[in-house]
Amino acid sequence: MSYTPIATPYSGEWEVLMAVVLRIEDKIIDKSHKEESHSLALASNALTADRINYNPTDLSFGRLFESAPDAMLLADIEGRIILVNSRTEQMFGYQREELIGEQIESLIPDRLHSGLFAHRSDFSGGLELSGLRKGGSEFPIEISQSRLESKDGMHISIAIRDLGEHKRARELRSVFGFEKLSSELMGTFINLSTTLMDEEIENCLDRLVKAFGTDQAVLCEIDSTIGSPIVTHIWDRPGIPSGPKRVTKARFPWLYERIIRGEITQVSRPEELPGDAGVELEFMKSAGIKSLLVVPFLIGGKLLGCLATFSSHDFMKWDSVSISRFQHLGNIFAYALARKRDNERLQAALSQVSELKERLERENISLREEIKLEHSHTAVVGQSTAIRSVLKKAEQVAQTDSVVLIIGDTGTGKEMIARTIHQLSKRRDKPIVKVNCAAIPATLIESEMFGREKGAYTGALSREIGRFELADHSTIFLDEIGELPLELQAKLLRVLQDGEFERLGSSKTLHVDTRVIAATNRDLRVAIKDGKFREDLFYRLSVFPIEIPPLRDRREDIPALVWHLLKDLCNRMGRDVESIHPATLKAFQTYRWPGNVRELRNVIERYLILNPGTVFRAEVPETDNPPVLTEQNLDEVERRHMQHVLQNTRWRIRGKGGAAEILGLKPTTLEARMKKLGIVRPQ
Repeated sequence: MSYTPIATPYSGEWEVLMAVVLRIEDKIIDKSHKEESHSLALASNALTADRINYNPTDLSFGRLFESAPDAMLLADIEGRIILVNSRTEQMFGYQREELIGEQIESLIPDRLHSGLFAHRSDFSGGLELSGLRKGGSEFPIEISQSRLESKDGMHISIAIRDLGEHKRARELRSVFGFEKLSSELMGTFINLSTTLMDEEIENCLDRLVKAFGTDQAVLCEIDSTIGSPIVTHIWDRPGIPSGPKRVTKARFPWLYERIIRGEITQVSRPEELPGDAGVELEFMKSAGIKSLLVVPFLIGGKLLGCLATFSSHDFMKWDSVSISRFQHLGNIFAYALARKRDNERLQAALSQVSELKERLERENISLREEIKLEHSHTAVVGQSTAIRSVLKKAEQVAQTDSVVLIIGDTGTGKEMIARTIHQLSKRRDKPIVKVNCAAIPATLIESEMFGREKGAYTGALSREIGRFELADHSTIFLDEIGELPLELQAKLLRVLQDGEFERLGSSKTLHVDTRVIAATNRDLRVAIKDGKFREDLFYRLSVFPIEIPPLRDRREDIPALVWHLLKDLCNRMGRDVESIHPATLKAFQTYRWPGNVRELRNVIERYLILNPGTVFRAEVPETDNPPVLTEQNLDEVERRHMQHVLQNTRWRIRGKGGAAEILGLKPTTLEARMKKLGIVRPQ
């Protein structure tokens, strides 16, 4: 028989195979290559052939028929099957002998028979419906039909594709592609030098755009001076105009608020924007943006910036899986930005530390430079009873190797107390090593703390020692210990108990002699109840707890602190301040300082910049400034509070549940305060 293909709206798989028989006699075509890369070209060849000679006994034809990636059938005009390939057997569970002579409809559920093949000469395929296996189960398929006319009459070629398998294959390719991209980006930024960071970030944004099928990717970092996102890196396809360099509240009010709140923003069409996003709607239309996705990223609970991508060629809707992947990539970029920022600060100090650089190993120089840069002094300023009590405890524990847990609000100087303990200890000849458990992404903190071997994961191109190895025979300071991921807490507990751990990617046990000082501003007992912190680790860390009082509880230290910080900042700025305005000092002593010493330093620095004179003047936020309390007012508040507690405990001072325990005072101290305030137990 010889067949001439009839041009139809759908060029089926059968014409493709017939054309290949004529064009390529003995070459077997790779399935996926034929399916994805050459199907259009081969179909075109088939439609332009003058005549196709079909011979079932031809070995070339047989190989090609069997190698087809889909189920292939040949039927007569009445729909009786006369030939099938092995893929048909696999897909439907029949032996080919069982199908020969049967109607094509036997492979389709009965409910779908009506009208499906009623006009065989007209049906050209591309139809999605259900297939019926021999066992009775159904599965999604796409069926296409082409007519082959010869001198012996009309025949029908049928191609059936398993849509379920193709969907799973696409999903697997998508997952594999994302995992590959994620691991390669992480590996890129871990060991990348600062000088190449900007270029590599833009290269990675290029890869992100291609992976997500968009047209532009933008990386923003929060500007610490004004709190607005500022564009640091951008990549766009040719012909795509670049957008604004800053996302301010005035320029994009709706989007700005969502970013600052840490909310993900997905807009598939400009018309989906709410009524209060009129500015953003106008911008999307004028810039030709059809869809956008903006994902903020955080490190240690602090907003660092956001990653955004825009589509100008098509409307796009991202599902939860795609958004989650995009957010994960945003966290990797966040780590790169944080590392770039820290490295830039380190580079500014390299010229001043040549002597130290010669003595330290190549693997830990950047860590020790960071320590030198961030801490210009370690003196603890203050003569109040509260701060003297803290210093006394620090002196008592310094000469031991006991674990210390420093507790205090943000900005109270926990790290300074840790350094004081280290400087008073026998380990002071080696620098203290710091780990901020909140500033390192959870995916990288294990490598940072315990080190890694070459090849431990994709991108680990060299061995790297961790912070615990650096702190051997020294002190390690674990700041924000409450943020340590739960899965690493067991490994830390082992180090505390036995001094043992393994590098990431290694089975070799390492031993270190390291003194641990931890700090937190969280209530770890609450974290234990919430299942976020191990109870056994808490008791191992709190061998010797030291609680640092907030600045509002030691107001008598504020004048000395102000002068100390003024002197330090003036030296840095090349300024000369001779006096402090009395109103400024009074305002400083009455303000509650929720940010403690860190906030005090920031306020002083801000007003040093604003006021160039020799008399220092500053203001504190009025909304946070409580009424000035005289000593008499404070005594009255204290008297009432003590009387209330004593009445609730029926005037029992000592013992468990007594007034002294509730007030956090020694019984003798409570009795002395009662005498001073004139509190007498009623008869």
